Amino acid sequence: MNTEDTSPRTPPPRSLSGLWPFVRPYRWQVGLALLFLLLAATATLLFPVALRHLIDGGLQADRGAQAMALRGHFLDVFGVAVLLGVASASRFYIMSWLGERVTADVRSAVYGHVLRQSPAFFETTRTGEVLSRLTTDTTLVQTVVGSSLSMGLRNAITGLGALAMLVWAHPMVMVQVLLVIVLVVLPAMWWGRRVRRLSRASQDRVADASAIAAEVLNAIPMVQSYTAEDREAGRFDEAAEHAFRTAVRRSRARSVLVAFIIIANAALILWGLYQGTQAVLAGTMSAGQLGQAVVLVILFAGAVAVWGEVYGDLLRAAGASERLMELLASRSPVQEPVQPRTLPAVHGGSRVRFEQVRFHYPSRPAQAALDAFDLTIEPGQTVALVGPSGAGKTTVFQLLQRFYDPGAGRILLDGVPINELALADLRGRVGTVPQDPVIFSASALDNIRYGRPGASDDEVRAAARAAFADEFIRALPEGYDTFLGERGVRLSGGQRQRIAIARAMLKNPPLLLLDEATSALDAQSERMVQAALDTAMQGRTTLVVAHRLATVRRADRIVVLDHGRIAEQGTHDELLARQGLYAHLASLQFNA
Repeated sequence: MNTEDTSPRTPPPRSLSGLWPFVRPYRWQVGLALLFLLLAATATLLFPVALRHLIDGGLQADRGAQAMALRGHFLDVFGVAVLLGVASASRFYIMSWLGERVTADVRSAVYGHVLRQSPAFFETTRTGEVLSRLTTDTTLVQTVVGSSLSMGLRNAITGLGALAMLVWAHPMVMVQVLLVIVLVVLPAMWWGRRVRRLSRASQDRVADASAIAAEVLNAIPMVQSYTAEDREAGRFDEAAEHAFRTAVRRSRARSVLVAFIIIANAALILWGLYQGTQAVLAGTMSAGQLGQAVVLVILFAGAVAVWGEVYGDLLRAAGASERLMELLASRSPVQEPVQPRTLPAVHGGSRVRFEQVRFHYPSRPAQAALDAFDLTIEPGQTVALVGPSGAGKTTVFQLLQRFYDPGAGRILLDGVPINELALADLRGRVGTVPQDPVIFSASALDNIRYGRPGASDDEVRAAARAAFADEFIRALPEGYDTFLGERGVRLSGGQRQRIAIARAMLKNPPLLLLDEATSALDAQSERMVQAALDTAMQGRTTLVVAHRLATVRRADRIVVLDHGRIAEQGTHDELLARQGLYAHLASLQFNA
């Protein structure tokens, strides 16, 4: 497998500017951290000055004056140390708090934004990649905001201060040192671009491995059923190995950068020491001034070395920040109206109208999922959608809930075009019972209450009784408080379906969508679920998708779809008499 980086973009460190909206609300904390940072840098720069006075003061001929001077100078040095310790500790605490706070805000913002994306987003973005960005990338951001950034700023201030003091005290020496610095910085910046590219590539490879793991872990029964454990483990090993090789290349490049900076810094220190000793021998510099110069050169070289490390962290965080900002910058094609309209009050169900709707899925632009689709459903009616697989039945449900917008035509709910409604108002009027109901890792009570979070326990139990779920729930070890396991693994298919029906009934919407709600059940479970559905359908408009025609015989009207168009519609008996597509499908099923 090719391990070369194919990333089309290289994020510069300024990509971190995308984090500013998350840092801005805490500008007081930032200002306080900068204050302590400046105090710590100032204390660091005062050390060489105090050292100079300590050395020169200790060379006095008068023993009594020398002892007094030394005592005062040692107290000055200790005072500088206290200032440095307090300022550094305060800066560390505030920046650590800020890093944790900003990271939590970024995670929440990205997660909340992803939740509002239309299904089109997930046609091209894997869930595992999103999870990788929420965990790995935000951890990198936390490291930089909480630690590396403040360390880099402190060393930048210290290094520049030391450089300024050296230039002021020894201008001729520093002209030569500055020339050497240019020879160090330019190659480091050139090599840093390679480290930056590899950092982004490494994070992308980790995201690929996370995506594979998330996909497989969500399909464990299928994987084990096909005895594909070794195959899937091998696929993950290959992705992990790819990530490892890319990370090694990044680490190798960064190691070269670190080695170069350390060797160059050693050269700077030795050059400064050599120039200083020559000045002392020539009598143009005192021993205290030499000590001060040596410490300043060490501080400057150390600051440059730390910046080499911090720059690498900034490059990694820039890639992570860019990936997070890409998620935040993604815009769902389904947008809220600027001035949403209000739905009228309804009794006995909603009225639904499709007017010449045409729609293509983003991943299949050449094939129309619906074409010239025109349908009216009156309040309280039960309309069944049937047809071959791929005829467009589920698409009707997705468009009606505005997961997608049609390319042409419009959809009206109770006389109002749905694209003029707030999404919460539109979806608040719709209840769904899918073929594969979603059961959350929570109690039975909480799973049903998901339909209406503010419902009381009594209302939840009433919905469960109406859905014929009360009996089996009370038989669970802890009744309604029983934890149902991830995806409801402790329940049978029919029990999960009745939980979903109870959830929809608790919501009490005027429009109910049943998508193959009984197709995966055995005969006994189907009878129980069908009884629950009959109760749920009373007093509301119901749209039913079904392959099994036996479940739609009692519908007020059956709409037969074929290749995204309405082929025919009528009652069960009327359609059988026409000997069309419905009669053909019925003969295949009933004869079988």
